[in-house]
Amino acid sequence: MGKGSDRGKKIHKGDEVAWSSHGSETTGKVEKRITERTEAAGRTVDASQEEPQYEVRSDKSGRSAVHKPSALKKKK
Repeated sequence: MGKGSDRGKKIHKGDEVAWSSHGSETTGKVEKRITERTEAAGRTVDASQEEPQYEVRSDKSGRSAVHKPSALKKKK
């Protein structure tokens, strides 16, 4: 398995995930799957059923962010 081979696979609400943030890895929990254009985490998210995005809450800062599935790595 190569680096990042588990990124974006079967992510669900409540999953523990990790992502790269400013050169280091951040961990948090998936709060919701976004499947339509909406406002989330202080910005407009251009998501769809075909290209969903995920709102996550950082364990360290408690702040919300939105990421594409390819940016998220599911924690085991």
